[in-house]
Amino acid sequence: MWDKLFVPDLPLLNLATRAIAVFLGIVLLLRLSGKRQMGQLTATEFVVVLLISNAVQNAMNGGDNSLTAGMFLATILIGLAILVGTLCHRYRFMAHLLEGTPTRLVHNGRVLRRNMDRERLTNADLKVLLRKHGIHDFHTLDEVILESDGSLSITRKGEQPFEFQDA
Repeated sequence: MWDKLFVPDLPLLNLATRAIAVFLGIVLLLRLSGKRQMGQLTATEFVVVLLISNAVQNAMNGGDNSLTAGMFLATILIGLAILVGTLCHRYRFMAHLLEGTPTRLVHNGRVLRRNMDRERLTNADLKVLLRKHGIHDFHTLDEVILESDGSLSITRKGEQPFEFQDA
């Protein structure tokens, strides 16, 4: 009985390889899907995220349902998240590759249609996002940037964007 609970059916290297492959595959698919934050997911996108987790479970664990395999896979996934965070922090090209880059949606008060299309956002989507920031008058805007994490950075007309001063 205890061997079913604690002894993995598959070698740990096999489990690690599966976890890494699934992690990288899902990161790639999510990067291709766009920049919406988890809090900004539509109902359909939320369902997709839930179903992805179920769909890749067996690909990751290879049918091994032992406690050891589950904890090992969780450790691998957390380690990969830490590794990706560290790489993105240290290397700009890795951040660009794995996390994406900001996209300017509005410049000088004008909507940049090409950028909106690239991010698969409609005018209605932009209006919803702006209302969530308390903005109801589009003409007060100077610049709106969709950050790589899906959040919006907004500059109103007459405001100066924040600049870091190197010490």
